[in-house]
Amino acid sequence: MRRVLLAEFESSDACAGAISKLKASGHSELDAYMPFPAKNVEEALALPKTPLPKWVLAGGLTGAALAYFILWWTQNVGYPLDVGSHPTHSVPAYIGITFETAVLFASFTAFLGMLRLCRLPRLYHPVFDVEGFERASVDRFFVSVGTTGESTERRLLELGALRVVELDLGEEAP
Repeated sequence: MRRVLLAEFESSDACAGAISKLKASGHSELDAYMPFPAKNVEEALALPKTPLPKWVLAGGLTGAALAYFILWWTQNVGYPLDVGSHPTHSVPAYIGITFETAVLFASFTAFLGMLRLCRLPRLYHPVFDVEGFERASVDRFFVSVGTTGESTERRLLELGALRVVELDLGEEAP
């Protein structure tokens, strides 16, 4: 059973300051819930770079290679036609479909990769049971800390938290 502390802050500056001080004191399991993207909070969390651009590039290159191979194979191996002694392998004729298939594969990879990285679809999370958490999409900033205990709770209140709630996440990942 995994337990965390959820602290509510009034501003992004207070939230970012608390995250920085918690990281400096050794807390590593931190997450933030915000009503809008706040650069200072994101910098304080020091989130790792996303692998999504590399996945999208790989998806696009795979789509382009697959399309080019299918076009080449059907024109040269599977069903070659000699029409007016034109070459069966004509690169300019393959450019359009190759590009479109690369875009198609890249967009599908981006969409599915984003869902995977965001762990969606997720219809329920235990933080939704916290009274007042709906303000995370209006005007409040919440920080979850993976360490529970009286000293951590007291530290969060000292850092400017309006309130601190202990939460049971069950067996799931943070």
